[in-house]
Amino acid sequence: MKSFAYPALFIKDDEQGVYRVIFPDLELMTDGNFVEEAFLFAKSALKAYFVYAEKYEMDYNFPTDFEEVRKSCSPNDIVMLIDAEVTEKDLK
Repeated sequence: MKSFAYPALFIKDDEQGVYRVIFPDLELMTDGNFVEEAFLFAKSALKAYFVYAEKYEMDYNFPTDFEEVRKSCSPNDIVMLIDAEVTEKDLK
């Protein structure tokens, strides 16, 4: 089993009424109607990303330090550490 943890930036899109989730270190985005939903979608997206990356032996960036990401965003944004576990079963 491999574990991954990456900082994710949650940005409120008032115009669309959703929370956009961006992983600054990966080419990965998702969204949700509220923070809790966006968090669950972010976990699912991160796992799917790494299942694919591991299955096809893709290179990927290492995570940026959480505090660096937090300091670089606006005061209204939320930064969370999102984790994912990839098992051998996921890779079949």
